[in-house]
Amino acid sequence: MTITAEKKQEIIKDNAQADGDTGSPEVQVAILTERIRNLTDHFKANHKDNHSRRGLLMMVNKRRNLLAYLKKKDVERYNALIAKLGLRK
Repeated sequence: MTITAEKKQEIIKDNAQADGDTGSPEVQVAILTERIRNLTDHFKANHKDNHSRRGLLMMVNKRRNLLAYLKKKDVERYNALIAKLGLRK
C-alpha cells in the first residue's frame, strides 16, 4: 500500500521545480496520485477495508485541494501536471 523510498525519490526528481524541491504542489500531487493508485489496487482484493478507505478519501480530498490551489495560482503548471499524471480524462 505504501510507496518505497526509491519510488518516492524518483517521483520527486521527475516533478521537482528545482533541485531539492519536495514541497511544491506538483510534487505533492504526484506523490498523492501514486499512493491513491496503490490503494485502489489494494481495494480490489480487500473491499471491506473501511479504515483504509477513509485514508483514501482524505488523500483524494487533499489532492483536489492542491490542484485547485495550483489552478488558481498558475493555470499553465496545472495543465502540464494534469497531462503528465493522466488525470481529468
